[in-house]
Amino acid sequence: MKVEIFKDKETLYRSVSDFYVKAINEKPNMTLGLATGTTPIPLYKNLIESYKNKQVSFKDITTFNLDEYIGLDKTHKASYAYFMKNQLFDHIDIKLENTFIPSGILEPQVAISEFQKALDAHQVDIQLLGLGSNGHIGFNEPGTPFNSTTHQTDLALSTIEDNSRMFESIKDVPTQSITMGIQDIMRASKIILIATGKQKAEAVYGMIHGPVDENLPASILQKHNDVVIYLDEAAASKLK
Repeated sequence: MKVEIFKDKETLYRSVSDFYVKAINEKPNMTLGLATGTTPIPLYKNLIESYKNKQVSFKDITTFNLDEYIGLDKTHKASYAYFMKNQLFDHIDIKLENTFIPSGILEPQVAISEFQKALDAHQVDIQLLGLGSNGHIGFNEPGTPFNSTTHQTDLALSTIEDNSRMFESIKDVPTQSITMGIQDIMRASKIILIATGKQKAEAVYGMIHGPVDENLPASILQKHNDVVIYLDEAAASKLK
């Protein structure tokens, strides 16, 4: 596990986006695991800028998103399918048929089966992760088995509170989701995790220095052989 600490978010996200541009240019047909929420937005903004400047192309890229809320259609403005189109896909040359996001409106077991089948047919080259304040990755909440594959999950109250900033009211936040499992995440060849802000410091410390424990899902990353953690000084504050 490699840890990179940056003085400010702008420098952090520039470093991450430069890494992605270089990696994609070296392997233009790679498979990327993508994340949603506020954490990856600056990265996606930088990648769009790089595409517009003709520094990178996504036309042969395949993507798999970590998760989706149950009950939200892909056109719902709070769905992760809508988020990905709005924050990235609509602004680059990726083929939408090569983008995979769990369905939020199919019967959950059908949506899980379809997504897992597609995921199992690919090897994710780089998996992008954020970090929940309770240590979750994807929507794998504390207590999720490390051998889990794509599954339906109940969202923890802390997750609902964290994600309420994307909704008009906390009452509007769905309480269930479909998420890529921890075992699926760990199959990726390389994992990039970004965490910023003091509210993530406790989870960051546990992820890096704590015991590998299902009560802190991100701690399993200690067992992966190629993980890079990008932190700002606030998120890294307990490491010092």
